[in-house]
Amino acid sequence: MLAGKRILLIVGGGIAAFKSLELIRRLRERGAEVVPLLTASGAEFVTPLSLAALAGHKVYQELFDLTEEAEMGHIQLSRSADLIVVAPATADLMAKMANGLANDLASTLLLATDTPVLLAPAMNVRMWDHPATRRNVAQLKADGIGFVGPNEGSMACGEFGPGRMAEPMEILAGIEMRFREGPLSGKRILVTSGPTHEPIDPVRYIANRSSGAQGRAIASALVGLGAHVVFVTGPAEVPPPEGVELIRVETARQMLAAVQSALPADAGVFVAAVADWRVASEADTKLKKSRDGLPVLEFAENPDILKTVSRMAEGRPGLVVGFAAETDNVLEHATAKRARKGCDWIVANDVSHATGIMGGSENAVTLITDEGAEGWPRMGKDEVARRLAHRIAAALAE
Repeated sequence: MLAGKRILLIVGGGIAAFKSLELIRRLRERGAEVVPLLTASGAEFVTPLSLAALAGHKVYQELFDLTEEAEMGHIQLSRSADLIVVAPATADLMAKMANGLANDLASTLLLATDTPVLLAPAMNVRMWDHPATRRNVAQLKADGIGFVGPNEGSMACGEFGPGRMAEPMEILAGIEMRFREGPLSGKRILVTSGPTHEPIDPVRYIANRSSGAQGRAIASALVGLGAHVVFVTGPAEVPPPEGVELIRVETARQMLAAVQSALPADAGVFVAAVADWRVASEADTKLKKSRDGLPVLEFAENPDILKTVSRMAEGRPGLVVGFAAETDNVLEHATAKRARKGCDWIVANDVSHATGIMGGSENAVTLITDEGAEGWPRMGKDEVARRLAHRIAAALAE
């Protein structure tokens, strides 16, 4: 898939820059040509010699290089690649991109290019959560810039949270996804998956039996047809699929925020089993047994993600697909849900205990659209995903 492809790799300044060395090795294993560009800050963490040795290519660093700029080298670099990858993409680099600044080779090149760009952000959790960074990320996504990560985890600064750069193999999968051809090539599709966990106190939470297997299968099938898939998942039992832009969340409110930040998209497939309610006031400390009786929990309603997206005045995906897991009167309840939420399609399934579907390997669904209800036979979740992905591809083609 990557054989003969030319990847321009911009290495920004951050401790995660060491991962770029492994990324170069993996790209070259798959036949890609890697052209490294090292920022001044990046050179504080990795050396030009290391990049050149692994890439087998000259490392570009200076904007005002008399030899290169005699031929407008930054223009040539920006347009001769099949894909530009920025790893690590620092808060500073993303801010420059979002606001059209160009004061060094990397930012000038990124402003002068019409080549697809993929960012692998890396920064402190507070920098990632800062309103300015969130605005910049939203602007870059609206501009068509791709993202892989960041992940959540421990950081070199000793803090924990989102902002850790994706691992080299995750970035590699994101790169390969860009060159996958299929009927959904060039389409951006949002998929939600898994359960949500709504905390009661620091050790207890409200959850459901969703494994995340069906959402994972659908995301994988869409990637297989060439789509760029943004995969927003709760704490699922199954691992996320390869080749997706992964966003991990825990609660319904976090999932809504992740969905809104991932838009716009050509389609949204809302498979996640989102908790309808949460505890109104999460306890700061573990609730203890009391002689006065059982604790009383007050509940609050969670945001309705499917309804919120379906009824958006601006930025609504062209196709919104919801899921309805029911235990009785499946078609009646699912049809009413489709009308109530305002989505285009509903995939209804019977998850009553006797079916063994919830958490199992098979599914039996009915696709409800404007044209009516179409029942599918019971089959593996991968086959359900394949059928649905092809139906989505056909709908978007129309």
